[in-house]
Amino acid sequence: MKKHNFSAGPCILPQEVFKEASQAVLDFNDSGLSILEISHRSKDFVDVMEEARSLALELLGLEGKGYKVLFLQGGASTQFLMTAYNLLQTKAGYINTGSWSDKAVKEAKIFGEVIEVASSKDANYNYIPKGYKIPEGLDYLHCTSNNTIFGTQIKDFPTTNAPLICDMSSDIFSRQLDFSKFSLIYAGAQKNMGPAGTTLVVIKEDILGKIERQIPSMLDYGVHISKGSMFNTPPVFPVYTSMLTLRWLKKLGGIAAIEEENDKKAKLIYSEIELNPLFKGFAKKEDRSTMNATFSLINEDLKETFDAMWKEAGINGVNGHRSVGGYRASMYNAMSIESVAALVDVMSDLERKA
Repeated sequence: MKKHNFSAGPCILPQEVFKEASQAVLDFNDSGLSILEISHRSKDFVDVMEEARSLALELLGLEGKGYKVLFLQGGASTQFLMTAYNLLQTKAGYINTGSWSDKAVKEAKIFGEVIEVASSKDANYNYIPKGYKIPEGLDYLHCTSNNTIFGTQIKDFPTTNAPLICDMSSDIFSRQLDFSKFSLIYAGAQKNMGPAGTTLVVIKEDILGKIERQIPSMLDYGVHISKGSMFNTPPVFPVYTSMLTLRWLKKLGGIAAIEEENDKKAKLIYSEIELNPLFKGFAKKEDRSTMNATFSLINEDLKETFDAMWKEAGINGVNGHRSVGGYRASMYNAMSIESVAALVDVMSDLERKA
């Protein structure tokens, strides 16, 4: 039985992408070679890389606006380091809304002064800070758009004169935004875009070249841009699968179309959390994530029964992160509303049986 996969990542991808990618593992482009063994310098793969980069710009509405796209390795965690290495000369501002932004702060402190402009750490990150003042003279301001562990999401991004940097690892391509507000966006592929192993970086070129320190080649955005994201051997299969997913999203109608579906899924599960007296949500209502719904049982005595029920229904990956406990339903782009309905049905059944 195919499972309803609510894993926070690596996560579900579209079935047609799985099928096409699996065929390419056996024979890529009728070449007689696997995608896993072709040269990354071959025309076939150079075309894949160029299409993946082009689709990312097109879907984000950033074509012709001075942005470059990179597919790098090392996950979003390496971007905590690279953003500061390339951009932090004196001081930078960070909005701390979760575990990953907390780690980004730690890395940035190696390179200069870091100001925590706002934080929700005081309440175990169950809300997005608001009403804070952004200091002048920042080299950049960094935020995390969606917090998988805690189920919060920024709805209104800050306005600042400094370059705005955003970790969009868990909600990239999921909702319409004015992406030109951001000078740099990075996102691990393994939520909405592809398998683990590559990280998307979208960067406005004019923010580079303004720091004095020497940057090692592998950590220098400028070097990767000059080599077309092929400075070293790229993660061929993750880039190819990401390209297939971006094709799928474009065919579906782009970000506008998927946002409509994502809103329906979120409404379905949050309505159940609100109406079912056996459950309570973790995140503040106004800050709830469309991607990750975090909730718990009010009566933990029902945990064994509930866990058995959702497993019996073919549901996978809904255990909450240890930082929060309870449950987490991750509903990325490829998650069907039928899968969300299956989880909601189990929650409703528990109420009837309790």
